[in-house]
Amino acid sequence: MEYSIQLNMVNKPEKSVKAFATVVFGDSFKITNVAVFEGSKGNFVSMPSFRTKERDEYNNPVYRDVCNPITKEFRERLYGDILDLYDEMDESGKTELTMEADDAEEPEFTVKVTLFEREGSNLLGLARVCFDESFVVGNISILRGKEEDFIAMPSYKTRGTGKDGKPRYRDVCFPITKEFREKLYGSIMETYQEEKRLEAEKNKEQAESKKESRAGTGREEWRKAFR
Repeated sequence: MEYSIQLNMVNKPEKSVKAFATVVFGDSFKITNVAVFEGSKGNFVSMPSFRTKERDEYNNPVYRDVCNPITKEFRERLYGDILDLYDEMDESGKTELTMEADDAEEPEFTVKVTLFEREGSNLLGLARVCFDESFVVGNISILRGKEEDFIAMPSYKTRGTGKDGKPRYRDVCFPITKEFREKLYGSIMETYQEEKRLEAEKNKEQAESKKESRAGTGREEWRKAFR
């Protein structure tokens, strides 16, 4: 899978985060907030993450990646390109550098949906999208709307607020063309509907099995009563 990278320097020497990268797969899907950190053992790349309700053994909050490479080869290639670009930026003194993709073709993808309906919540399911069997994006929400269900990409709270005074959120990763957005969101919704159909069939089979089991138990008790 081909990608472009845009790297921007963070002008805060006291911070351990030194730069932020934006990665675009082909010309279709964008990943933001990929950080370059300076560590005691050298620079390293950290993918965007979200805070969970979990706590570690020291009672610190646990964070999980929103998206990440799932093969060693792609991880080494992607992280290596980002760090090489950072080294070039550090040596040149430039505050922004870009690496363009050789071939900006639309990436292939597969979708997995987990149903997650809860009383009192508008969350219907969570989706994971795997691009070219190399990179996965998780925590994609399928939500119940007033008029129709819709999809919300992983996001983070900004410092700003909207006209209604409520916090503003910004997507961490998202499709950047209308065509790819319609294709991706359509596939997610189709997969969600298929999972709902399979769940309904499973519940129906279980209900029929319980009904038959109760009927069998009743007939056996009736036979015992008249022996």
